[in-house]
Amino acid sequence: MRRSTQRKHAAPDTPATSPRGPHSAASRPYDTIEPTEAERVVEAALTLLAEIGLRFDSGTEAERLLTRAGCTITPDGVVRMPAFVVRRALATVAKSVRLWNRDGTRAIDIDAHHTWFMPGMTCIKVFDEATGEPRPSTRADLAAITRIADGLDNIDAVCVACKDVADSTLRGEIGEFLCMMENTTKPLEYLCEWTRSLEAAIEMAAALRGGREKLAEMPYFLHIVTPLPLYFAQTHIEQVILAARAGVPVSVGTLAIGGASTPITTAGTVVQCLATDFAGIVLGQAAREGVFCIGSTNPYFMEPETGGIGNLPQTMLGEQLICQVRRHLGLPSFTGLGGDARARRFGQDAVFEIATMMGQVFHTRPATCDYLGSLDQGITYSLHALLLCDEYAGMLRTLWAGTKIDEDALALDLLREIGLKGTVLGHEHTARHCRTNLWPSRYFGANTPVSTSEKPDETLYQRIDRDLKKRLAAPGPEPLPSDLLTRLRSIHEAHAVV
Repeated sequence: MRRSTQRKHAAPDTPATSPRGPHSAASRPYDTIEPTEAERVVEAALTLLAEIGLRFDSGTEAERLLTRAGCTITPDGVVRMPAFVVRRALATVAKSVRLWNRDGTRAIDIDAHHTWFMPGMTCIKVFDEATGEPRPSTRADLAAITRIADGLDNIDAVCVACKDVADSTLRGEIGEFLCMMENTTKPLEYLCEWTRSLEAAIEMAAALRGGREKLAEMPYFLHIVTPLPLYFAQTHIEQVILAARAGVPVSVGTLAIGGASTPITTAGTVVQCLATDFAGIVLGQAAREGVFCIGSTNPYFMEPETGGIGNLPQTMLGEQLICQVRRHLGLPSFTGLGGDARARRFGQDAVFEIATMMGQVFHTRPATCDYLGSLDQGITYSLHALLLCDEYAGMLRTLWAGTKIDEDALALDLLREIGLKGTVLGHEHTARHCRTNLWPSRYFGANTPVSTSEKPDETLYQRIDRDLKKRLAAPGPEPLPSDLLTRLRSIHEAHAVV
């Protein structure tokens, strides 16, 4: 693998009114193919859309919007998008967006130059605190996970980590957005089944900001739309259009499975992923030109022996490839691969997968790394896994920070001063630099139990579990103002009526 010749990017200009957080340093990518090959992949996706096309549910507003944009639509819903239509959308789509926290005091830049870490998403089980066994998740579980995420330094935004399974209704789905608003001050990611849920989320976020125009100026949440590869259902179409017109940032993408829903080859799956992404971008630009509506389909691959999702090296390679192609186009990437583990419970298998896949994030440098804490192929949520993911995110940021090269760091004057028989141990230079590039790990490093220390002889699980118990007992963020909370609950009730 070659290291990219692309050097550290300059972060986008930041207004004086936008204080930067501690994780604003840009991070560096590694490329897996030549730039000319990246353009060939793009051309293949454009050819697919122009000659083969993809399916959109019939009878929606998309037909008018896409036809006006220059697409052709057959009676059975096959949409063909000429290359010039797609290229125009890729040129006009916003390449970055600033996502603000609940109070409107701090923002993260979603772009091709930074990586942000988020928990989730949409698990239907959690591990019971008392028994340790999986059980259906509840809104109380979502509240607990959201509060824990709010207190983790390396978690930058929060999404729907688990579902309220007992209330799998429109009311329950809207309640998930309100639950996150109540339990974290960080920006949000949201995804939903019903378009009315998105309508409610937009109204709640607008109430928080003081109006829809303010919400468009300072977006509070990024909305996720999940079509199937090369197929947009009615609800996906409606949500893309609704969010685009409201100025809510949108991520349009799904999980492709090479060998099952897409070709088994790495390049073949990536082409279909990109074609799905491009179609979402075209629809978003047709609804409102210039909005942030970015494709985010992730390439997974089938294990031929079992038929299940796996094939770790090919999945990692596919993610590197698609992230590189998006950078080639100036687009950010969103990945669910970093914190998601196939392991059924939090143990040695899960630790291996999390460590391996979050190491992959160092090379691919997506804009967001989602799914932190998800186990059993996204079915069961683990707070222990979330804490480990937060830990690894801190390590990645220590690596991304790079190291200074100057006369003081090169330390030749130090060597001249102490000579070849001297020692650096007690020197002032050592005291000044001993924490340079330090990873303040909670579970590893100085906290690893070795026989020469007084640290308790605990396993990694025990160290995380001890930390988790303290965090669960700690208070959450400041509550929402009572008058605002009353209004949000009123919005919830009004939209939850079937």
